Amino acid sequence: MDFKPQNRRKFLMTGSAAGAGLVTGVSGLVSPARAAGLAPTPSMRGGSNNYRPGAPIVEKIGGGGFWMTGTVRRAGDGAALEGIRIQVWAHTTEGHERDVQSHGATLTQADGSFRLEMPQIVPAFGQPHGHLAYDDAGFETVFLRPVMKRASDTTLNADFVLQPA
Repeated sequence: MDFKPQNRRKFLMTGSAAGAGLVTGVSGLVSPARAAGLAPTPSMRGGSNNYRPGAPIVEKIGGGGFWMTGTVRRAGDGAALEGIRIQVWAHTTEGHERDVQSHGATLTQADGSFRLEMPQIVPAFGQPHGHLAYDDAGFETVFLRPVMKRASDTTLNADFVLQPA
């Protein structure tokens, strides 16, 4: 094992090993970044565009080839949430985001993760982007509209932190 010493400047720039701490004052003491816990994800502008309430849970949307992935956690304690319904829709090689066949939903696994295969996302209004929603009664509704770095990307990840209703 190769030991590389860390000086104070390097520690301040990179944070703690877990990435969850911050340095306070001049004492150099490390404390949790959020004393109140994990903050909820706010809805994004344009996230609800072409939303269809009650889109069915599906194995995949269309012919597939692209993966929408993410995790769902509870605000505050950050616990993974299982069985949470996440709806996905996008403008793809097989249809527009307003088309019924471009919508589907999936459920989260025990670790809070989800993945849903769908056709390749293509640019709409100049940007390749997806839409995701949590819209059930147990938590506050959240709409996301993440933008892909490149139109050629074959995955897009979006994480939710849900606030209990």
